[in-house]
Amino acid sequence: MLSKMIDKIIFGFALIAALQFPLFAEHYHQFLSGYYKATQQQIDSYENIAKEHNYPNLQAMIEHHLKNTVPSVRSDAKAKLDTLEIYEELLEGMSVFQYGNLAEKSVYIFFTGSKERLSQTLSNFKPGIPLSFEGLGIGVIAGLLINFVITFPFIMLSKRLFARKERKFFEV
Repeated sequence: MLSKMIDKIIFGFALIAALQFPLFAEHYHQFLSGYYKATQQQIDSYENIAKEHNYPNLQAMIEHHLKNTVPSVRSDAKAKLDTLEIYEELLEGMSVFQYGNLAEKSVYIFFTGSKERLSQTLSNFKPGIPLSFEGLGIGVIAGLLINFVITFPFIMLSKRLFARKERKFFEV
């Protein structure tokens, strides 16, 4: 009876923990979306400046500024290149979050995306319960798997001990 109660408690904690990840992925997506929009506006501003000064495109303006003799102009061009690189990464991330499944989103969050964005999202994350069927389903399945992984060694140990006691009983 005690083991069944412990099993239910472990499952409860595992379920609550597993339900947090789909919610966290949604928070990360919202953070990424805001960062993407802000970066996109910055790129649009750069492109308008390039057009205003008769450059064929933004890249041509940046290349011209990189060759400039004034250090601040070269530094500004490098900063614009960095912003373009960030924008390309954000485009990839937005695609993953728009079309990908939770596994692909997880890979992006923990391995492809920026560690700084991950830590910023974690610092602002508030636990809750996901309201999507996908989030609830994944949370329940993950909770069951976590529960199984945690309790399986104890189940095997108790079966082994029970089998030894049973053998000793019949040997007497």
